[in-house]
Amino acid sequence: MDLDQWIVKVKEGQHLSEDELQLLCEYVKEILIEESNVQPVNSPVTVCGDIHGQFHDLMKLFQTGGHVPETNYIFMGDFVDRGYNSLEVFTILLLLKARYPANITLLRGNHESRQLTQVYGFYDECQRKYGNANAWRYCTDVFDYLTLSAIIDGTVLCVHGGLSPDVRTVDQIRVIERNCEIPHEGPFCDLMWSDPEDIETWAVSPRGAGWLFGSRVTSEFNHINKLDLVCRAHQLVQEGLKYMFQDKGLVTVSCHFYMSYNMAFFGSVFSVYSLIISLLIGICRCGLLQIIVTVAEMLPRY
Repeated sequence: MDLDQWIVKVKEGQHLSEDELQLLCEYVKEILIEESNVQPVNSPVTVCGDIHGQFHDLMKLFQTGGHVPETNYIFMGDFVDRGYNSLEVFTILLLLKARYPANITLLRGNHESRQLTQVYGFYDECQRKYGNANAWRYCTDVFDYLTLSAIIDGTVLCVHGGLSPDVRTVDQIRVIERNCEIPHEGPFCDLMWSDPEDIETWAVSPRGAGWLFGSRVTSEFNHINKLDLVCRAHQLVQEGLKYMFQDKGLVTVSCHFYMSYNMAFFGSVFSVYSLIISLLIGICRCGLLQIIVTVAEMLPRY
């Protein structure tokens, strides 16, 4: 495999051949199988929300935030569906993971699912661009190997959706069997599907999967696990980033314009620098979040 050549090829808007894509997927699976359900990551690192097939916006993100491997990244899932270039997005992320495995961490989102991708666009896109479903099968096989969460410097937990009533400790995430399709209930499902809400504990989610979780739940989870922050994606936030529960430590990072027909820069990125992590929340309040919003505002929105 000539990964550098393939990266250039995909960035120029070309597709890998079917055989090349299969080879890439098999190679990345061998990397991912070695990763933990709670993958440790050191700062500095840039954390990104949902991409949903916005390939050109992903390229703008790299231009602004820095290219791999000069900048380290955590992508919190939902790479595919809704946008028109899910195949290109997932392919370039796989290529970067293959070429620079220590510099990019790919988390699973609820759309990294065979069931959802047959409804929300990725399956049809693969059929259209390759003429058959083989590319979809290769990619969805990789979904089963993606890690469930990442932990930055031991104190910032990144996960696609949110918390689960069946998970009180980070160690309980470590022992989840992840090499399968996302189940319809249970802790694995909840990590992919749950949302924060202005409540104290738990409530039934209107999504039909996962839970709504509140401030006390988040505070207790962070206290038990010695965390300062839970960083998650999964929801549309117009301002790109939403801090919740005051001092209870949760932030939502959103690709806030993915509904805009692939025409605008999608997302805020949440950069965690080599700072004293115990001061991270205070740092956010004192200006780091404003920097993030400013980065998004620097780029054109069509």
